[in-house]
Amino acid sequence: MSQTNFLIGRGELLTHDIKGPKRMPGKAEVYTLQQARERLTPQFSDAAAALDALPAQACPGDFGVARLTMNPSYIARSFFPVAMLRTVGLESVGSRTVKLTPDGWTKKGPTRECTTTELFVAGKRQAFRHLKAWTKDIEPESDEAGDLAHIEKFSAFAPEERIVSHGHKKDRFFEVGLHLLPDENHLFVQRAFAKYAKDVDVKIHSDLGFTAGNMWFVPVEGKHDSIDRLAEFVFVRVIRPMPRLRGMRPVHRTGSVTVSCSLPTEQPFSSEPKVAILDGGLPKEHAIGPWLRSYRVLDENADDDPQGLEHGLGVTSAFLFGPIQPNGTAQRPFAYVDHLRVLDKDADAEDPLELYRTLGFVEQVLLSRQYQFVNLSLGPDLPIEDTDVHAWTSVIDDLLADGDTLMTVAVGNNGEMDRSVGNARVQVPSDCVNALAVGATNGTEAGWARAPYSAIGPGRSPGVVKPDLMAFGGDAAKYFHVLSPGKKPLLAPQLGTSFASPYLLRNAVGVRAILGAELTPLAIKALLVHAADASTHDKVEVGWGKVPEDLMEIITCPAGVARVVYQGELKPGKYLRATLPLPAGGLNGKVHLKATFCYASPTDPQDAAAYTRAGLEIVFRPSDKKIKDGKANANTKGFFDMKKYATEEERRSDLGKWETVLHGAKGMLGSSLDNPVFDIHYNARESGGRATGAEKIRYALIITVEAPKHADLYNDILRAYAKTLVPIQPQVSLPIRIR
Repeated sequence: MSQTNFLIGRGELLTHDIKGPKRMPGKAEVYTLQQARERLTPQFSDAAAALDALPAQACPGDFGVARLTMNPSYIARSFFPVAMLRTVGLESVGSRTVKLTPDGWTKKGPTRECTTTELFVAGKRQAFRHLKAWTKDIEPESDEAGDLAHIEKFSAFAPEERIVSHGHKKDRFFEVGLHLLPDENHLFVQRAFAKYAKDVDVKIHSDLGFTAGNMWFVPVEGKHDSIDRLAEFVFVRVIRPMPRLRGMRPVHRTGSVTVSCSLPTEQPFSSEPKVAILDGGLPKEHAIGPWLRSYRVLDENADDDPQGLEHGLGVTSAFLFGPIQPNGTAQRPFAYVDHLRVLDKDADAEDPLELYRTLGFVEQVLLSRQYQFVNLSLGPDLPIEDTDVHAWTSVIDDLLADGDTLMTVAVGNNGEMDRSVGNARVQVPSDCVNALAVGATNGTEAGWARAPYSAIGPGRSPGVVKPDLMAFGGDAAKYFHVLSPGKKPLLAPQLGTSFASPYLLRNAVGVRAILGAELTPLAIKALLVHAADASTHDKVEVGWGKVPEDLMEIITCPAGVARVVYQGELKPGKYLRATLPLPAGGLNGKVHLKATFCYASPTDPQDAAAYTRAGLEIVFRPSDKKIKDGKANANTKGFFDMKKYATEEERRSDLGKWETVLHGAKGMLGSSLDNPVFDIHYNARESGGRATGAEKIRYALIITVEAPKHADLYNDILRAYAKTLVPIQPQVSLPIRIR
């Protein structure tokens, strides 16, 4: 019998630090200093007048907030207007992406509508009054002059611009996002807001509020005219009607006919992975007892939601066994599971504050740091927006930023809603950049497609490729069968992204159970993306694609293929060179290279336009024999297609490099590869500008070399790097597979 070739590990031993290249000089200016003065002086005056017209109580400490919109030619981190803001006494408290048609740009041809960055800048109202006079004193050629020339538009942040919608006439509950002042006591803004809200007859539920970055998200209660007045408070960023939690998809009945199945008799493959399902609880009678490590209720004073119990059992069943064949035997679980009830009877429509109660329970679980793998198949019934990051996304991303937890999140079942207005887009919090957003397919075989109900992309930037991955979730022609309540193993036909998400987590835990602790959750995430196949489907529909049903396709290397795992850390501002392993004699014939980078990133929730603090610039150098005259490094060749990540304007700046997942593949001749490398540069930013004390970040890189003319490629590479690379051996006994 031929040997099974498992993944090759310790690829990080093939990396080393290198000196970075010299930076190119800055680009040409769109506006001269004189043009900038003439354009912006009237805007500065109007903004100051609008802020002066606000009631004093709405401007605590005499602060005001305005919108500073950058010209689209200058939205890269390096053009952040540090000098100007410092000189005039303003500071950025957040940002978002907006569309406008600029008066000029550095591109050739006429201007047109495009994407740019809008900063929210805060300062004393006196500072805004002084802007007009300040423009006359700017020295030409100074940093302040450059910053002024990069501004396209400046205006006060008007109260009506803060309200997304009033919702229905009877809506009285809203969620408010407020800017907090960086490096200041957060209580200053919070106390002032509480006092102002009381003055305008709005009740705030501060005990349910969340602080994430420099944002405070808090639910409030009040009439529409009071909400209009509340929007005058200068630190308010956004007000929207309180969204409901997503409803549990109805259980599909097959009449009085009951379908049974057999459950496995073995214990899970491994007892090591720590897995949590956060859902609606479990019924008193169920058949998953042998594989349930613990069951915990987060609010012991609340009763069960009957619908939640069936949903919770179905989601847990999907993780343990995957889809169960009617009258068949369920697959052996890879690990034990903990079920934590974060949803209870208070979640019904009578309690609009449940959205924040539930998020509090999710935060509690993630803060405990007990779990390496978590599934969340619920969230707000709210498609993502490009302009603002939601509380659920902000809180969860922050807690996943260390890369120690792999969390799968269902994208939602709103895929059949109106695409033109964005209602079919993935739902909060599946826009998290540090989680895996999972959509549903209609089948497991080669002809699979996105299930019609499964929400679509794109995500926000960064995080454009959403959903991240797809897994079978069932449809009307082929249900996803899960266990139903009761001691006997009876099946319920289901469908929904709620079941695709834990099914994908089952694969992730399977990798960990079989190959052991050598692979980090981040490396497992990279492996799943690396193995995914989008077939012929659009990325907006399926993201990176569907993960293989057979786990062995993810963790083994067939003839002519070598798959190498790199795991390590990156230092801010530094360059790392990663060597691609090749056999001693090189390669012949056609070669296919595939690479996937994943990293976890700290986030700035207040900066929707600069959400991730970490970004990678990666270049591929296929041959060290090809170096242009006067250059220190070998020629580069494109590898990661930036069209997957950003619009043309964003690619011209630097937004594409802030994606936390990069995946690409290239075909080439083996003879063109001589000591090929990836050069990786870790950029750090903070609140959209340059970072001052950035931390190291962890990364995972998976590289596949496929060379059909080299059947023994796997062993040839191991022999060539005998002192560094090793196979990652299974830590459990695997059943013999008969092909």
